Amino acid sequence: MTTATPSPTPRTRLSPAQRRTQLLELGFRLLATHSLDELSIDLLAEEAGISRGLMYHYFGGKQGFYEAVVQHAADDLYARTAPPDHGEPMERLLASLAGYVDYVVANHAGYRSLVKAATGGNDNLRAIYDTTFAALADRFFTADPGGLVIPDTPAVRLLIHAWQAMVEDLVLTWCDSPAGLSREDLLQVITTSLPALIDTLPG
Repeated sequence: MTTATPSPTPRTRLSPAQRRTQLLELGFRLLATHSLDELSIDLLAEEAGISRGLMYHYFGGKQGFYEAVVQHAADDLYARTAPPDHGEPMERLLASLAGYVDYVVANHAGYRSLVKAATGGNDNLRAIYDTTFAALADRFFTADPGGLVIPDTPAVRLLIHAWQAMVEDLVLTWCDSPAGLSREDLLQVITTSLPALIDTLPG
């Protein structure tokens, strides 16, 4: 009896937009273990099994690739830190910050390199960084979905900007040296520090 040879599974042909998204997701995954400087066109082409020429076709070069991956990572960060639609304000803040901490832990090398790149003089990368954190701050002033609905004043925005910088530095430092703080301890500190700061403002 002759056994029929199984037909090969047909390969799905991706559209240019789908292929570009696939490459960005691969670059984003590589950021979990590589710095931005290590994330070269050659590395991604090798990992994706495509030619360097195709990479240049989609991104125009190394800098275009960097900016596209950073934007993709920023969009992912914004999505993963979305607070739930319902619950008490502090519960929603805690959930949002838990998403942030877990994101940084899972993508530590990449996130640190993104911060470094954003402060390294590249205007486009800096703009992506600033725009993302401004959007994160805006969540505090919206009632739907999941905003904290705190007073929108210049002084409050100034404090939130400083608090965001503190949280970022604290979480990155904690990743390197936890100093005896558990994840829950860290979340408690950064969550309760925001309303404590706002309470110090003159009425």
